[in-house]
Amino acid sequence: MDELARIAPLRERVSGWRRQNHKIALVPTMGNLHDGHIRLIRQARDAADRVIVSIFVNPLQFGPKEDFAAYPRTPEEDRRLLDTAKADLLFQPGVDEIYPAGHQHSTIVDVPELSGILCGAVRPGHFAGVATVVAKLLNIVHPDLAVFGEKDFQQLLIIRRLVADLCMPIEVRGMATARATDGLALSSRNRYLGAEERQLAPRLFAALEAARREIESGTTQFERIEQTGMQNLVEAGFRPEYFAIRQAHDLQPVQDAQAEIRILAAARLGRARLIDNVKVEPRQANLKAGSTSA
Repeated sequence: MDELARIAPLRERVSGWRRQNHKIALVPTMGNLHDGHIRLIRQARDAADRVIVSIFVNPLQFGPKEDFAAYPRTPEEDRRLLDTAKADLLFQPGVDEIYPAGHQHSTIVDVPELSGILCGAVRPGHFAGVATVVAKLLNIVHPDLAVFGEKDFQQLLIIRRLVADLCMPIEVRGMATARATDGLALSSRNRYLGAEERQLAPRLFAALEAARREIESGTTQFERIEQTGMQNLVEAGFRPEYFAIRQAHDLQPVQDAQAEIRILAAARLGRARLIDNVKVEPRQANLKAGSTSA
């Protein structure tokens, strides 16, 4: 596996692959790779001739009191995993390469309808930072395909929207959340969990699954289910930020009887902020959703 840190040689390499009619996939990451990332890379490998993995801890998506400086960085382990996964190229630029004028003065890409709710409501500016860096990476690489995990489902929708709105000829492919055997969604921030917290952490997924089963049984009392989910997390020792039942295509309160539903939650446990979501299949019965949270 080759490694590049500059945009110009990366574009030169991609141009060479293009001349050979190779299909190119990009897997953007912030490093500290785990098995979930490796699955994304393998899916990209199955779909493309060449796979580029980017590692860039993006300062623009971290708030002033968030963990940018402390975010776990494991470069040697990352390279070993990328070799194992047979990535063709690691693009690992510095902050100055991505934001030559400084990230505080960068042009911002915003997806307003999706960016200010759920995680965006508790992390103002976060998704503008995500959308900006992803747009830059897509413009740098010009891949045919970009692969993202569904664990951050809101992020996936935002990226799909920006690609559509900015007329980028790129397929954005989502991959089901990778989980540990006890159900915990794999995440780089799981490293923040202490031993006791790690034992409690799967209860986030359990709360989502309980809500999913209730909805699939025919219940449409979404506000009550959301309140129960929040209560379950508090009782388990979490500090929940939200527990929400939404239409999957736009993350708005459920109105369409045939809509795919996602149940999404975010909660803090010790130093870790955990997010997760589960899919609820469309129902055939008419849905008269009562009150739902905004």
